[in-house]
Amino acid sequence: MNTKKTTPPSAAPGASAPQEPPTLRNIPEVDAKIDAYIQENPRYLGFLQSIPRDRLERMVVLNEVRELDRQNRMQNGVMRRINADPALKQAYETLVKNVPEDQREEVIAQMARQTQRVVARSQGQRQAKGVAV
Repeated sequence: MNTKKTTPPSAAPGASAPQEPPTLRNIPEVDAKIDAYIQENPRYLGFLQSIPRDRLERMVVLNEVRELDRQNRMQNGVMRRINADPALKQAYETLVKNVPEDQREEVIAQMARQTQRVVARSQGQRQAKGVAV
């Protein structure tokens, strides 16, 4: 079962009103994939069911920490490449000149990642068509 926590629009951060439990939603396609995996791997489901809840919660938090670390490493690598090329750095700085100072690095990293995806996709299409890159 795939769930996504959503907060009601009326809930303001730091409000003293009692918190309602988050609304969880199911996505049928994801649920089908999960069900298929469980049917193919019943021992894994048994293993998960045998783990105490607090340990499962810590495993989920660990996965989130690992994902954030991975994203930070990727962003740092992108920023190192940009900072190593003064012309490229200047080009990105020009593009983000109207972005608030505290958000510039994140916006630059997002643009660089998007550019890398577009370039990789176009190179992949060229190679698939047999055009020399």
